[in-house]
Amino acid sequence: MAMPMELELKHVELRAGDQFKVQGRNMDAAERFQIDLGCDEDHLALHFNPRFNDDTDGTVLIVLKLTGDMFEVEMPDGQEIQFPNREGLDVITYIRIKGDLKLTSFKIY
Repeated sequence: MAMPMELELKHVELRAGDQFKVQGRNMDAAERFQIDLGCDEDHLALHFNPRFNDDTDGTVLIVLKLTGDMFEVEMPDGQEIQFPNREGLDVITYIRIKGDLKLTSFKIY
């Protein structure tokens, strides 16, 4: 079985209106992965950890957008979910993606 992946970015600058896209494939026997956004690993404005519990083709595409006081998350099926910016941060400087995912693309725009 493959080891879970982890990508950690520090000193980035995401502001209201910025978004990023995470694309990958589920690993064998995948259960979940997580995306953390904040100013460091101990101060997270968003901790998002979807579970894998369906029989799709294994492709994962998540788009996250910072709107200021909220995060908008677009799921692979087109469903959009909003989460509060728990730390009230104006600038996100820390991103961590880890878990049962083979990351194939990560784009900030």
